[in-house]
This record gives sequence, structure tokens and C-alpha cells, in this order.
Amino acid sequence: MTERAAFYEEIGARNLAPLWEVMAGLITPEPASACRPALWRWDEVRGPVMESGGIISAEEAERRVLVLENPGLRGTSRITTSLYAGLQLVLPGEVAPAHRHSQSALRFVVEGEGAYTAVEGERTTMAEGDFVITPHWTWHDHGNDSDRAMIWLDGLDIPMVQFFDASFAERLGDDRQPLSRPEGDSLARYGQGLLPVDHEPGSLASPVFNYPYARSREALEAMRRQEAWDPCHGLKLRYANPVDGGYAMPTIAAHLQLLPAGFETASYRATDAAVFAVVEGSGKTRIGDEAVFSWGPRDIFVAPSWHGVRHSAAEDAVLFSFSDRVVQEKLGLWREDRGNA
Repeated sequence: MTERAAFYEEIGARNLAPLWEVMAGLITPEPASACRPALWRWDEVRGPVMESGGIISAEEAERRVLVLENPGLRGTSRITTSLYAGLQLVLPGEVAPAHRHSQSALRFVVEGEGAYTAVEGERTTMAEGDFVITPHWTWHDHGNDSDRAMIWLDGLDIPMVQFFDASFAERLGDDRQPLSRPEGDSLARYGQGLLPVDHEPGSLASPVFNYPYARSREALEAMRRQEAWDPCHGLKLRYANPVDGGYAMPTIAAHLQLLPAGFETASYRATDAAVFAVVEGSGKTRIGDEAVFSWGPRDIFVAPSWHGVRHSAAEDAVLFSFSDRVVQEKLGLWREDRGNA
């Protein structure tokens, strides 16, 4: 055994390790992640999602979800290094029981309408394209009183909470939480460009918990008339907290963007790995030198950190996306590169 190897063995017994042996992998010149570009085609994943409805009930599963697991992060239940995603199914007549947890969650409705989510005593009926948030440690349950299956994309900050060893969870004990406010109350109070005169924020998340797609789509069309196209994004809006103008969620940034037919974006890369869900239209996206994905309605794909992204729309297309950008910005870590990737 060499002198150096003997030294390493000696200090290892004292729970010490030489930084110089691992420093190159700890402090990299550019982001280095095991996260890989990946695409989940709706016509390939919808079948298994629906099949899961015959395998286990929503009540037994508590949340009947198929996890979208990044191929470079298998076994970790992650779609990116910092985020979790899955497809949740609630069949007609089912209830996903009420619980709460430290993790913050978003729902983006992929298929169906008429099911509901209840958050902290208020219920909202959901439709395709709606963006719904569940702030951390809020009671929430889901139910489907319609005659159609409902499927939505879940996005949670589970890996972040795991990193900090800060996870708590609690079941209510009843399937449905008691309702204390009428449906639409939050949107009426906070979503009209007005706030109650003495409003005191009780949460870091937006007090609006359903951002209806019809209203968001209308905002994109209003911007289209101004033709203020960004070369990297087309028209891109972020879901905002009406109290402070920040992101709707403290740990997850969510966006909606419009790409008109024939539009090709300039290459764009940023340090936040992003999950995209196609709402309307078709096109293709090149991610770094690794992948070119052709996509259509309800397809989902992920672009890893610091990979150049180029979108090309074959017809008018709307993309929903989410990432950890809000956290990176707060920590002073977020960086972007426009047109040079």
C-alpha cells in the first residue's frame, strides 16, 4: 500500500476524506447532471394510466399516480434533480382522501373536466388546461362527480424537501374535508386585480389556487395582438401571486407560452431544468445535441439544466412548463444564455 493510500485509509476511519480527490466532481465548470432529455407520448402513457384504475382504487392508493421518472434518475421518483412529476387518475365517483404535507404541489389538468380539488375549505371544479396549486401544509382532497375520468399532471418539490430532511405528512381521517367557503371565493377575492383592504399574507403561495385555462389563454391572445414576440420564447407568461407579483408558488415556477404556426425559437438554455406539457398544437423541440422530440397535445417532455432548447411550431401551439427557477433566483444561482447555446 502506498503512503497516500495508507493515509486515506487512516483518515477514513476517522470519518474524514480528501477534498482533492473529489473536488472536480463537486465544483464543476458548468452544470453537470444525470438528468436526461425525455419525452412521454400521450398515446403511449394514457393506456397504463387508465389501466391503473383497475389495479388499485384512489382511496386505497391515497393518490393513484404513475410517476414520470427521468431515465437518468431511475429509482429516485424524480423528473429533474429537484422536482417530481406524475400523472394522477381519478375515476367517476372516486375520492382521493384528504391529507396535507410539507411538499407544495401543482396540478395541470391534461384530460377531462368536472372533477374537483378542495384546498383549505374551498372547492374548485377543474377543466383541461387549468393550473391548480396546493400550498404546503394545506388540507386537500380530490373528487370526481363527473361521468368522465380525470387525469392531471402533478408537480411537487419532493426532492427539495427530501434534501432538507423537512418532510411531514398527516391524514385528515375523513375522505372529504369540510367546506367553509363557496366555490370561486379565492378567485373573486384575489384574482381581479384587487385585494381585501386589510389582507395579511398567511402563506408564501398565491391565495388564488385555480388559474383557469380560459382566462390564461385569453391573456396570450391579447399579447399576440401586440406581436411582442420574444425570439427565445414566443409569448411566455408566468403564473403570478397577486399579493406580491412573485411566482404563484415559493418553490416551483410555472409558465404558459404561445408559439404561433411556423415560429422557430432561438436557442435558449438556463440553469433550471424544465418540464413541458403540450396543451395545444404540434411541433418539435431540439434539446442540446442529445434529442429532437416531435410533440402533440398532452405530450410531456423535460429539458435538463443548461441544455440548449429550440422550439419549432408546426401550428399554433401552447406549452405549459414548470421548473425550480424561483428557488434558484432567490438563492442567486439562476443563469440563462439566450441564443448562444
